[in-house]
Parts: sequence; C-alpha cells; structure tokens
Amino acid sequence: MAIETKISVAELAGMIDYTLLKPEATPDQVEQICKEAVEYRFASVCVNSGYVTLTKRNLQGSLVKVGTTIGFPLGAASTKSKICEAEEAMNDGAKELDMVINIGRLKAQYYDYVESEIREVADAAHQGNSILKVIIEACLLTGEEKEKACRLTKEAGADFVKTSTGFSKGGATAADVALMRKVVGSKMGVKAAGGIRSYDDALIMVQSGASRIGTSSGVKIILEVVALSRTD
Repeated sequence: MAIETKISVAELAGMIDYTLLKPEATPDQVEQICKEAVEYRFASVCVNSGYVTLTKRNLQGSLVKVGTTIGFPLGAASTKSKICEAEEAMNDGAKELDMVINIGRLKAQYYDYVESEIREVADAAHQGNSILKVIIEACLLTGEEKEKACRLTKEAGADFVKTSTGFSKGGATAADVALMRKVVGSKMGVKAAGGIRSYDDALIMVQSGASRIGTSSGVKIILEVVALSRTD
C-alpha cells in the first residue's frame, strides 16, 4: 500500500537524480536515460565521469543538470586526484558532483584529513559554479561515525550529504536519512541513494528528510505515482 503523502508527481520528479553508474553502461543507454530524464523532468542525470560530455550534449536545452561521481565508489583516491577529477568533470559540463569520502580515514579518526579533503573539493566545485554532494557510505559506519561524517561535511561547506554509493553492502535506510537530516539541519541537502526502486521506497526517504533521491528506477517510480493518482 502506498504511503500517504502530499507530494506531487512534479515535485517528486524534481527530486530525482536519475542514475546510471554500472560499469557495463553503454553510450546508447546513457542517451536513453537522458531522453527519459528530459521527458519526466528529473533534477539531474548522474553518470560516471567518462560520460559527462555525452550527457551534456544529450541534455542541452533542458533544465536537467549533468551530475557525475568523484572518487567513486571507494573514496580511497588521493585528494589531489579527486580535485583533478572534479575540475575535469566540470570542464566537460558537470554541475553536480557526488564525491565519496575517505572512509578508512574517517574510521581511523583522521578528522582533519577528511574535513580538509571535503573542503578542498567543495571549494573547487563552487569555483566552477557546481554543487558538491558528499557520500559517507553509511552502511560501513557506526552511528557515531555517521554523525561525525555529517558534521564534517557541513563544516567543510558541502551542499549535500548522501547516504550511499549503491556499490557497498547496503543502501539508503530511513533511519540513516533521519539521522543525517537531524545532524545537518534543515538548510543543507540530504540525498538518499542505493536500493530505492519503488514509489514507497522513495516516499519513505522523503518523509525521513531526503531532499534528493538517487535511483536508476526513476521512470518506474514516477509511473507508479501516476498510476496511483488515477485510482484516487
């Protein structure tokens, strides 16, 4: 049964980052999701950095933004390489960057390192008129570590904190989203990603505090909303 909500089809579509990050993704598949993103008016299309130029070309003339990943999916690359990747992606047309933190350094309590890295990439993103979403990979963290990662992300000046890559042992949970929203407050973005495949999944995340939804099932979710609205 669908969860009660007042969110409209247009509002939900405008919160979706339509995602294609699998390693076997082909250029034809990228072009297809761009067409769908334009049709359904999603917030962005998120692809691996090698497809940013293609994505920009296919989204030209629309309001759908080009998104890409940085240091993905492990987060263990050097700060310099993350900055270089971000700058190249922005030069190619990316306006939204989803960067994975250095998870091992966070768990080892190298907080200055983690905050400094986020700040440097955030500064680079903002200089390029882009936004930075910071992936904390919540499934690998304790509750205390999740809270710390969110605080560091906020203090470092990033625009969003994001739950997951979708490539680890777990994805977004309502509990994690609620915790993240509580820590960062009402003004900062919270993105839920990983395992969101249905209307109910998406609504649970929105009701828990998510302001963006990362999913490869965007069209399916919106069609579910439309079908449910016809039965009301």
